[in-house]
Amino acid sequence: MSLISPWRSDFPALAAFEAENQTYLDSAATAQKPLVLIDALHACYSYGIANVHRAQHLPAERSTQAFEAARQKMADWIGAGSPSRIVFTRGATEALNLLAYGLEHLIQPGDDIVVSALEHHANLLPWQQLALRRQARLVILPIDDAGMVDLDAARQMIGSRTRLLAVSQLSNVLGSWQPLAELLPMARTHGALTIIDGAQGAVHGRHDVQKIGCDFYVLSSHKLYGPDGVGILYGRNEALNQLQHWQFGGEMVRAADYHAAEFHSTPFGFEAGTPPIAGVIGLGATLDYLAGLDMVAVSAHEQSLHAELMAGLLARKSIRIVAHPQTALVSFNAIGVHHADLSHLLTEQGIAVRSGTHCAMPLMKHLGLAGAIRVSLGLYNDSSDLQRFFTALDQALELLA
Repeated sequence: MSLISPWRSDFPALAAFEAENQTYLDSAATAQKPLVLIDALHACYSYGIANVHRAQHLPAERSTQAFEAARQKMADWIGAGSPSRIVFTRGATEALNLLAYGLEHLIQPGDDIVVSALEHHANLLPWQQLALRRQARLVILPIDDAGMVDLDAARQMIGSRTRLLAVSQLSNVLGSWQPLAELLPMARTHGALTIIDGAQGAVHGRHDVQKIGCDFYVLSSHKLYGPDGVGILYGRNEALNQLQHWQFGGEMVRAADYHAAEFHSTPFGFEAGTPPIAGVIGLGATLDYLAGLDMVAVSAHEQSLHAELMAGLLARKSIRIVAHPQTALVSFNAIGVHHADLSHLLTEQGIAVRSGTHCAMPLMKHLGLAGAIRVSLGLYNDSSDLQRFFTALDQALELLA
């Protein structure tokens, strides 16, 4: 049965791509934007924008109200419980770096910082560098053949010296949901703080961060169909209270003189300088759009399309899928073909996929791969996109045979 996305017309770029004979299958890198977001950004700039929290005039009041309304919407979307637990950053990468510097004072020489072998560079390098700065040990949890953290190994490797555990919710390479319900209690038993990289996971379904049980959760607006340049850091109150300030400037200051300063608490104390005002307001409009969708129907559509993608790849004998993808993205290689060559031929036929190490070079080395091609799906994709992809794939494989 051919799957049709009822939300496709909400995204103007899809019509523009079709006019150019382009098929977009790279939503895990960045998602296309709904018309409501585009309209919100246009209105934001057309009717006047002003800096937030800093003036009493009408443009500033209007911007501030919309900005803080977006904070409440994000808190509602991820089940944060309070908008004060939401810090706006300039991306998930900045949120993770904020944590790495903000928690540095808790790390002593010989302590363990635990990550998994499948992490994106954004959730590996900040902890790697923190370990180097503090003479701590970076512990790498292995993964099993299914692309999930090996829980038996984790029980042996998470212990009394563990201070932080940082792991992705959904792998951006393997498409595997990680066993957080089993993994996080191992760290909590030893009093360690837990950080979840939700950049991929937050896009697929609704996730309640309080039910997940993590101390911190980060995500990216641009993957969640929102504007780029905006990230989200959620933290439990007790965890946020342990953060030290890491950027300094306007807005985050309660009082200052030439020799000392007093800073605001969360969230404003961690939002130094002018924030991405229009981006945050646009994210609020995107969240309104997402909240109006039937998320059960969206998830069912994504799962059905994922199954169609998997079936098509498995039917081609030369294709080798990496691990066992579960949701919305698949990484693969073709036997005897370099991923860059195959990607080049797909690109020439108007197929937009990702090729390379996907910002997870250590994982690729661990898997013994130079790289892979990744197909990733958004709620706007449907069977017509996959049909064009498979046609282009067959033609490319025939040329490279």
